[in-house]
Amino acid sequence: MTIRKSTTIALTAVMALGAVGAMGAHGSTATPATSHVSAAKSKTQLQIFSWWTGVASSKALKSLIGVFNQQYPHVNVINEAVAGGAGSNAKAVLASRMEANNPPGTFQVHAGRGTLLSWIAAGDMAPLNSLYKQEGWYKAFPKSLLNMLAVKGKIYAVPVDMQRDNVLWYNPAIFKKYHLTAPHTFAQFFADAKVLKSHGITPLALANHGNWESTLLYSDVLLGEVGPVQYDKLLYGKASWNSAGVKKATQMFLKMMQYTNSDANALHWQQADQLVAQGKAAMNVQGDWAQGYFTTDLHLTPGKGFGWVPTPGTKGTFAMVSDAFGLPSKLSNKAAKTATMDFLKVLGSQKGQDTFNPLKGTFSPRLDAKKTLYDAYSRSAMASFKKDKLVLTIGQGGANPGFTQAFENAMVTLISTKNVSSFVSAVQSAAQTNPLSK
Repeated sequence: MTIRKSTTIALTAVMALGAVGAMGAHGSTATPATSHVSAAKSKTQLQIFSWWTGVASSKALKSLIGVFNQQYPHVNVINEAVAGGAGSNAKAVLASRMEANNPPGTFQVHAGRGTLLSWIAAGDMAPLNSLYKQEGWYKAFPKSLLNMLAVKGKIYAVPVDMQRDNVLWYNPAIFKKYHLTAPHTFAQFFADAKVLKSHGITPLALANHGNWESTLLYSDVLLGEVGPVQYDKLLYGKASWNSAGVKKATQMFLKMMQYTNSDANALHWQQADQLVAQGKAAMNVQGDWAQGYFTTDLHLTPGKGFGWVPTPGTKGTFAMVSDAFGLPSKLSNKAAKTATMDFLKVLGSQKGQDTFNPLKGTFSPRLDAKKTLYDAYSRSAMASFKKDKLVLTIGQGGANPGFTQAFENAMVTLISTKNVSSFVSAVQSAAQTNPLSK
C-alpha cells in the first residue's frame, strides 16, 4: 500500500525519538518496579495508539481510560500515544506495525475517505456491525456520520468525538479596542487585517510546523470561495481542480498569507493559539481542538478570553473532523480482541464520550449527548453539526492518503513560489494519479 511505503523516512526519525524518550534522565533505560511488572503481566494487555499528547487531549484520554478501568479492571491499558500534529509521526509508526502484522489493540483514525479506507481495503480492519447492533448505536449516531465509517454496508470504526475545523478564533479585547467585528466574509477579513496591521498586531496567527496547518487553512478558504456543493464535487473527483474557482481561492489564500507571522514554519498549532490569547495576534484559523487548548491549558472563558465565528464564507457549513477507533483484523489472540471490543463499547458510550469530550474541547456526536456538560462554544458547534451542511477536509479524512500527501507537497511549493498556475496544475495531476472518486 502507498501509505505504508511512504513512511520509511518519517518512521526512522520517530523511532530515534522514541529511543531517546525511553531513556532515563542520565541516559539509562528506565525500568519499572518489579511489582508493577508482575501486576501488569497478570492482566490482559490493551494497547491504545493515538497522537493525543497535548495537555487537553492527554487529560481527555486519561479520563476515558479511567471510565474503562472502572468497568474492566482486569485489563491493563497501555497508552502508546505518539506526538506529532495531525498524527504525522503516529501514522508512520502505525504503518510499520501494520506491515509487520503487529497491530495495537486499537488506534486513532479520522472518519471519512482518508487512511481508514486504506486500512479497510488492505483487509486490516474487522467490521463492527454486530457491536453497533448490540449497543444500539445505529440510532445513537447520525446516519451521515456512520456512512463515513462504512464500506458497502459494513461499519469499521467507532467515533469518539466531533470537531469543526472551519473556525476563525479571535481575541475579543483586540477587536473591541479597535472597534472591529469578527469577519464573516473575505472582504471583512481584509478590512480588519488592514487595521490590525497598521497598529502593529499580526492579523492572522499561523503555525505550519507540520504543513497540515496551511493545508487546513487553504481548505477552509476554498470552501468559503466555491461553496459546499462545488467543494464536495472537488473532493469526490466530480469537478476539475483546474477551474476559475480554485484559482481564485488560491489567490485569496496567498493574500491572507501576507497578514500572517513570518515564523509560521517554526510554530506548532498551540503556539499560534497562544499568540491570539496573549494579544500578539488577533485571529487564527484552526479546528476546535483549539478550544481545548484555550480552556484546558490556558483556562480562558469562551466568549471572554476568546471568540469564534465560522471562517469567511462558510456560515451554514460544518467542516467536520471525527476521531474514531476500530478493531484490527490481525490481533494475535482472543483475549486481545475481547479487550479491544470492551474498550470500543466504553468509547462509544454516552458516559465515555461525555467524560472525554468536554476536556478535549470537542463534543460527542451521539444524538443523546448531554448538552449541559459542554460550554458555550461546544453547544454552538453541536447546534451547527445537527443543522448545517457537513463536508470533509483535505488532510483530515477528506481525501485518500496519496492525494493528501501530493496536495501538501504542492502547498509547500505554493507558499514558496506564489505560483498559482503551477499549484493548480500539481493538484489536478495529483487528483488524476490518486483518483478521488474511489
